[in-house]
Amino acid sequence: MQLPRFSGIPTFMRVPFSSNLDALDIVLAGVPFDGGVTARPGARFGPREIRNMSTMTRTTHHVTRFNPFEACRIGDIGDVPFTDLYHLERAHDDIRRFFEPVFAAGKIALSAGGDHSITYPIFQALAPKEPIALVHIDAHTDTWDSFKGSKFTHGAPFRRAVEAGLLDPKRTIQIGIRGAQNSDEGWRYSIESGMRVVFIEEFDERGAAAIAEEARRVVGDAPVYLSLDVDGLDPVFTPGTGTPEIGGLSTRETLALLRGLDGLNWIGGDVVEVSPPYDPSGNTALVAATLMYEMLCLFAKRAGHGTPGAHSTSL
Repeated sequence: MQLPRFSGIPTFMRVPFSSNLDALDIVLAGVPFDGGVTARPGARFGPREIRNMSTMTRTTHHVTRFNPFEACRIGDIGDVPFTDLYHLERAHDDIRRFFEPVFAAGKIALSAGGDHSITYPIFQALAPKEPIALVHIDAHTDTWDSFKGSKFTHGAPFRRAVEAGLLDPKRTIQIGIRGAQNSDEGWRYSIESGMRVVFIEEFDERGAAAIAEEARRVVGDAPVYLSLDVDGLDPVFTPGTGTPEIGGLSTRETLALLRGLDGLNWIGGDVVEVSPPYDPSGNTALVAATLMYEMLCLFAKRAGHGTPGAHSTSL
């Protein structure tokens, strides 16, 4: 971070590129894949542009004065190397194989997508002994069953994760849900399976602090994953996404929500659905990079203070 921000090979937040997992506590990774979208593609370009905009990141949080780069060993391990981009389930296998050694080594992974279908193979790579908890910020529940012959689109990852015994629906909270649908199937599945669904109207009425407390109540002390779809924010802040829904969270509300989740038993997270072709300004990627930094601060507090082996996923 001592180089001028316009120089050097761009990595997430200008951390070192490293393939040595033993030298890291937290890994940053890109998943440049949008083969699971049901409408507008472009999220395959998300990791590259988020890396580019993350060069604006500095070290120390202005509220907490916390410096995650001093607390932990953090590195960018690059992008998932795909061998079969044109078959959705085989591409998901590539994602799973990429992350398996990361979680087997007890590391926290913070990933940039890519469409939201990538979260399911990341859960598969986690291979938890017991179903994990989830904080999910999104306009959509992503618990629909199938679309045009596939059960693995970006509208289905959390339904597949529940079915596979990877995700505990009763320890799952979905925040910011809104927008008309052709069917209530996803909303109904989430609610009937036991997920806590916070529609945007409830968020507006209760506020970020109260919803953060609700999230803490739902997930408890279970190992928890944080998945943030940028369409959870209002498209005035994140226009560069494939399925925008107006009336969403503001950047300030999202920051307040994330900061209210401090101290949970974090095991990983992702920021997904950044589609740079729909936002030539780069603002969506800047928002995503900033939210990744906020998530990194949460994870780094959990991971320890630079002590090798300090973090354990307890999976």
